[in-house]
Amino acid sequence: MAKHSWVSSAAFRAVPLALAGCLATATTHAAENFHDAPAAASSVANPYHGQAAAAHAGGQLYGNYCASCHGGTGQGSGNIPALRQGPAQQATEGALFWFITKGSPANGMPAWSSLSEQQRWQIVTYVKTLPTVTTAAVEPAAVQSPINTPPPTPPFTDFRYEAPGHSRKITVNDLPAPYATHSAGNGPEVVARPDGVLPKAPAGFKVNLFAEGLHTPRVIRQAPNGDMFLAESGNGQIRIYRGITADGKPAQTAVFATGLKKPYGIAFYPVGPNPQWIYVGNTDAVIRFPYRNGDLKARGPAEHIADLPSGGHWTRDIAFSLDNKTMFVAVGSASNIDDPDTTPAEHERANILAFNPDGSNKRVYASGIRNPSGIAIDPKNGQLWTTVNERDGLGDNLVPDYITSVREGGFYGWPWWYMGGHQDPRHEGKHPELKDKVITPDVLLQPHNASLQITFYEANHFPAEYRGDVFAAEHGSWNKATRVGYEVIRIPRHHTGKASGEYEDFLTGFVLPDGRVWGRPVSLATAPDGSLLVTDDGSDSIWRVDYVGK
Repeated sequence: MAKHSWVSSAAFRAVPLALAGCLATATTHAAENFHDAPAAASSVANPYHGQAAAAHAGGQLYGNYCASCHGGTGQGSGNIPALRQGPAQQATEGALFWFITKGSPANGMPAWSSLSEQQRWQIVTYVKTLPTVTTAAVEPAAVQSPINTPPPTPPFTDFRYEAPGHSRKITVNDLPAPYATHSAGNGPEVVARPDGVLPKAPAGFKVNLFAEGLHTPRVIRQAPNGDMFLAESGNGQIRIYRGITADGKPAQTAVFATGLKKPYGIAFYPVGPNPQWIYVGNTDAVIRFPYRNGDLKARGPAEHIADLPSGGHWTRDIAFSLDNKTMFVAVGSASNIDDPDTTPAEHERANILAFNPDGSNKRVYASGIRNPSGIAIDPKNGQLWTTVNERDGLGDNLVPDYITSVREGGFYGWPWWYMGGHQDPRHEGKHPELKDKVITPDVLLQPHNASLQITFYEANHFPAEYRGDVFAAEHGSWNKATRVGYEVIRIPRHHTGKASGEYEDFLTGFVLPDGRVWGRPVSLATAPDGSLLVTDDGSDSIWRVDYVGK
């Protein structure tokens, strides 16, 4: 496996010590070859293995240098991988030590050779204890610090200025040069929702807690009969909600299927009132269950449909064309900026793939899309849309996340280019022939928003101007000095079926005034009564947004 691409030492010197306060990288390679660690490094024994004193000292170091990105208990956030499970726990201690020492600056992970060997081994020792850690050894300083950064320059913003109804529009002419600001490491420390605190919606809308106590609620979709299907990625199951009571709660709930592998995308096939299958995007495969309207439990075992690349960005969304001939599957990159030409782990990634519904005839529908976490079909005209996490590491206001209609055969730039003919300086001089082929997306969002899911609002319950608009869930930033995102946005299309580039804050308030985070929107779906359901894997809840009048 080839080595990663690296930023120049001069560019990396522009990265502040705050970024060095995390083991962050958007890359997660297979555990058996952790970040391309050489065999000689992987086999080195930890001289402090299992020593309680070393783990305690490592916890202090972790709290000071790592927790602001990876979380106080190693839970990860957004594009930052968890350390308490997955490849970091499967890797050898020697491989962890090697990676902490060498880093991967292009993917947001600094080299930590400045720490003594003893300190690096102590961190490794502590990381290996994270599966049993329930409270942070040291709260990250960034969480405790007051927010005193200057106001952002429009059209860029941060959470302090997000409020329902505020409209924004970012164009390519607004983009700064790379490294105009430092690349920040400011991962959220998620806290419990304070009593009485609710998300904030526009006037005329009411928000209530629909469900709570879930296990990493991610994608939510409405079945043709009105049941709401939820992917609980944390415990590998699909849950169903049926009906809504007078106080805005589910009338009935059931578990449809269990034993899944990080389920995410959900789609019903064939499109229309009488589906015969429910498709699920596991992190490594598309599977399907036989299904009839009203089923509360899978009527048969899962059928394997197609293998998918696993690891890295693990979310796999699914959608079907209106003519039922094509299955679209979104597969994010394995890294922040690794070159697919030289990195085999990026094969068939950062694409929207297309298949026949039986999993045959795999092909690339659109490419150069770093992490198309959410896809959806416009029910009016069959147009495919996606919402995308763009790359990190170029400063506070680069590169914008985006929402766009997707052209068949379209190329959207990653990793060499972005937003038309802007070349990523970490790949300077590469693929000049692609410069004029890079498509500029329809709607540019705040950089580092971590936009995850989209839905089209086609009900009649909200005011008429909302019909046909796009709603999107912004999970929230880690690579920005002052947080941004942590909200639901609305893209008005003015009954045209097209987006003109602007978007509005719709549901806000998931960040406390001191910068601590209690909620992280993931997915949205229209309920049978026309209200909007929003999953939140920060508080492990689902929120219901209802229109109650002026």
